[in-house]
Amino acid sequence: MKCLKVGKMIKTAKKTSALSEEVDLKKQIEDLTGRWKRALADYQNLEKRQLREKEEFVQYAAGSLTKKFLSVLDHLEKAQEHLKDAGLDLAVKEFKRVLEEEGIAEIEVLGKEFDPMEMEAVEMIEGEEDNKVAAVITKGYRLKNKVIRPAKVKVSKKVNNLINVGG
Repeated sequence: MKCLKVGKMIKTAKKTSALSEEVDLKKQIEDLTGRWKRALADYQNLEKRQLREKEEFVQYAAGSLTKKFLSVLDHLEKAQEHLKDAGLDLAVKEFKRVLEEEGIAEIEVLGKEFDPMEMEAVEMIEGEEDNKVAAVITKGYRLKNKVIRPAKVKVSKKVNNLINVGG
């Protein structure tokens, strides 16, 4: 009888040991699976961040180069105001088309409320409305949704407000 009890105890001990080992292995699998998922998520986040940084760098470089081209466009448009030349008109039109294709757009500001995020006030002038853009000195542009050059503008103030400010 004692042999049977000892045999049963050995079988039970082996089953318990096997179950314990199985539980340990399942815990290890869960732990390793969790680590693998976190490592994969970290890697995917790294890829996304690098892609975003690369795109930002390309946009920054394009914006820097574009600023130089915009001053050339300003000069061409000034010449266009004084010269009535079909060739110059065509060149300016083509220049603007190429800029537009690259995601560069003029910021429309004339008659709108002054916005310091898109505009730079260079002068305050008398007007019928407060804080409206009365004249554009230099056009502003944005690349995609980022302002690459703010518009330089004259902002109107009501006459009585100008007198009160002056004191």
